[in-house]
Amino acid sequence: MFFTLTAHAALVWKQDTGWHSEGGLAQHVIGGEVEGRNALELMNNARNLQEQKSYFQALGVYDKVVEDYANSIYAPEALFQRARIYTERHQFENAIEELDKIVKLYPDYPGFNRVIGQKFEVASQLMEGKRPYYWGFIPGFRDEVAAMDYFEGIVKSAPFSRYAPVALMNVALIAKSKGKTEEAIDALDRLITSYPKSILAPDAYLNLAKTYASLVDGAYYDQGSTTDAIGYFQDFLLLYPKDENISTAEEGLKHMRETLSKSRFLVGEFYWQFRYNPVAAKVFLNDAITVAPDSESAKEARALLDRIESGETPPGTSVDWLFGKYEVPRVNPDAEQTLNKSKEPKVKDAKQPAPATEPKKEESVPPSWKS
Repeated sequence: MFFTLTAHAALVWKQDTGWHSEGGLAQHVIGGEVEGRNALELMNNARNLQEQKSYFQALGVYDKVVEDYANSIYAPEALFQRARIYTERHQFENAIEELDKIVKLYPDYPGFNRVIGQKFEVASQLMEGKRPYYWGFIPGFRDEVAAMDYFEGIVKSAPFSRYAPVALMNVALIAKSKGKTEEAIDALDRLITSYPKSILAPDAYLNLAKTYASLVDGAYYDQGSTTDAIGYFQDFLLLYPKDENISTAEEGLKHMRETLSKSRFLVGEFYWQFRYNPVAAKVFLNDAITVAPDSESAKEARALLDRIESGETPPGTSVDWLFGKYEVPRVNPDAEQTLNKSKEPKVKDAKQPAPATEPKKEESVPPSWKS
């Protein structure tokens, strides 16, 4: 019977001497020198074949090590080398399967970080557009979506590794490129929540803001995505005031505020012109000024407020001639005073992004910060 990996011995390969153990028990197996020599001989033969790029034969020898010496320190190393060969042959799915076996069956494997690193390498190659090969020689189609799954597997199996935040960022980048906006937002949100001290956190905040900004249809539509974008742009500017992308965030925040201000102005104008409700109109017009005081919409809002205060009657419409004008609502003076108070529009918590849906684009966003 062979000893398990609790000894934490690590195998090291050298071209001139072959495999030998370091950092653990000197003996390779418990149960006899013959078995140990046989296992070591197989490992050396497999590695020599691997070095000669005789991959098919090497896979067979490594497989025999796994089957005959499952409880030895050689088994997980054989699985790892099989994964390396599969990666070299672009059999990416097979490579991941071998690495998953190590994670599941040999949790004490001293080369665990190498396993996660190899998983990352496989996912990265797929992300870069490399084609998988069936049986090692029949090319398949590019599959960046599979890379997303592999990166997610890294986060799940090694959440505290240095690869996890990078994996989440890559998930977000792939998802965004594939039009999977909700998945991109989810990955970025998990990155800033779980790894706030990561060097990728600033990029995550900025990318979240840009992603929400890309969902903005324009001033005529619901502004939920606009307020979310504003929240993340503000978070970025507050948390990373010395970041090199400050100007990009400032430009994005300005554009989103102007969009929200325009929306508030349009609603206010609608209430005055089509609903003959000056009280409601003034609430939204004051919001337009508060959101972006120096914007063109703020100037228009001030001008319209002056017209309302002067008692100007809004122009009628053809509908008014057919059905009559809306009755001017009666408002309690105290209520009117309360409604007229200018206040900052409520922005959603930047760490609780609302689910987004694919919009019909109407207005473009400055490319300098959208991309």
